[in-house]
Amino acid sequence: MILSALYCYTDSMLKEKIVLRNYAHLGDCVWELFVRNYTIFKTSNSKLLHKMTTDRVNAPFQHQMLEMIMPELTEEETELAKRGRNLPIPVGRRNIQTDYRSATAFEVLIGYWYLHDKTRLEYFYNLFRQTEFFN
Repeated sequence: MILSALYCYTDSMLKEKIVLRNYAHLGDCVWELFVRNYTIFKTSNSKLLHKMTTDRVNAPFQHQMLEMIMPELTEEETELAKRGRNLPIPVGRRNIQTDYRSATAFEVLIGYWYLHDKTRLEYFYNLFRQTEFFN
């Protein structure tokens, strides 16, 4: 039911309706799913599975991934990342402000690509898979 409501919007209508914080919310989920999909093929030990996942689904790691892909971003994507980086930070996250801001920018991009450009998302997934962090 919810998905069918989503399909009645055109891509441009979606872009106008979705705020950056919501792209980040979705991007967080999509990123974790990508990481979990990777980790389930690496071990069946639940403790190790959890560690492998949480090592990759956190602000410092996402900050690293954003830094890695920055040279590959288009002008529009760079602007989107900058706007995501400038979103207000929850009080509890202020001690890791730089990492948290970059992670939010990263999640905005992932959420945006997931909704609007799956080809671009797959391109970056392939880049991530080639890094030392996903071997």
